[in-house]
Amino acid sequence: MKKVLYISYDGMTDPLGQSQVIPYLQGLSKLGYSITLLSAEKPERFAEGKEKIGKLLSSSDIEWVPIPYTSSPKVLSTVYDVWKLISNAKALHKKNNYSIVHCRSYIAAMAGISLKRNFGVKFLFDMRGFWADERIDGGIWNLGNPLFKRIYNYFKTKEKEYFTEADYTVSLTEAGKREIHTWKELKNAVPIQVIPCCADLGLFDYHTIDNAKLNEYKTRFGYTNNDLVITYLGSLGTWYMLDEMLRLFAKIKAKHANAKMLFITSDEAQMVYGKTAQYGLADTDIKVVKAARSEVPYYIALGQVSMFFVKQAYSKLASSPTKMGEIMGLGVPHICNAGVGDVKEITEDTQAGICLESFSDEELQRAADNLTELLAIPKEQIREGALKYYSLQKGIEKYASVYQKLLQQ
Repeated sequence: MKKVLYISYDGMTDPLGQSQVIPYLQGLSKLGYSITLLSAEKPERFAEGKEKIGKLLSSSDIEWVPIPYTSSPKVLSTVYDVWKLISNAKALHKKNNYSIVHCRSYIAAMAGISLKRNFGVKFLFDMRGFWADERIDGGIWNLGNPLFKRIYNYFKTKEKEYFTEADYTVSLTEAGKREIHTWKELKNAVPIQVIPCCADLGLFDYHTIDNAKLNEYKTRFGYTNNDLVITYLGSLGTWYMLDEMLRLFAKIKAKHANAKMLFITSDEAQMVYGKTAQYGLADTDIKVVKAARSEVPYYIALGQVSMFFVKQAYSKLASSPTKMGEIMGLGVPHICNAGVGDVKEITEDTQAGICLESFSDEELQRAADNLTELLAIPKEQIREGALKYYSLQKGIEKYASVYQKLLQQ
């Protein structure tokens, strides 16, 4: 039996775990891999979702070993969680004798590299981005603070160890892969497979949208067939640039009086409404809603265009926005920005939207002026682009290919 231990510091009761971990593992389980999933679960979400997620995983023959995520005190809580991950990983390996340890991001990799060093288990580093640099670029760690500077330097050292000792690495982007291969301190070639954040294109499929149900949502939100609805999906702040999106919406509104904007987010509505007047917008032109995963495709389908602007930073070379594949799967054109992973290359190759080079007034105006051309892009063309780059089945097959290479080493 091909036994794999998958370690994630993200919880399976978190939305990210449900969209970017479980679907892959379900597919790999169907291909004959015996999978144990070790994850750190936030207590409130775990209490609410453990039964549902437990049933979901057991129905796919995935053994789930959840441990509590510790949130405080800062730094020490993470050290404690790392100790728990390493201890549990070692105990599970002694019981199950894994062939592969598959680690999602840098914290989980601390447990994975321990298994490799102590037991010779094949180590797959699923990097998910330049994590330490993301903490700096996102303003989470301040290098002016000696403690955070030491932590940053520690993880940059660990990063080199992960790339050097991993039997295989997974990058979300070709841009990230190219960047790693320029690092002179990595003496040997690092074997890297690129697998972006794939989407469930069965769920995010405009062919399966029920028009009667869509009209119910339209009525609930007060939209008419004459409204031009622009959507945004996901969290606000840190990486996602609310002010720039509102600036663009204001320019669209100036050209299209019927324009409305729908923010689909779990963040507080006041984050948006607190800024509308600053950009000459009325609160009545904007709605902010929370959505269950099953509702998200319908909320996106209410819009004719979707936008997402991401902070341009070094660490974002390795980022793949999950929302991009989901939006494209629904045949909705998008407005995005360059400097984020492979976003520009994919947008241009699929001709699924507009990619701005900057957030200057001229670039934002260009997007507003070209909105009519965006609306004319055929839905099927956009969805074909999603199938080309973001197919979950293709992602599963790529992971299986890496597993096979590891088992043959």
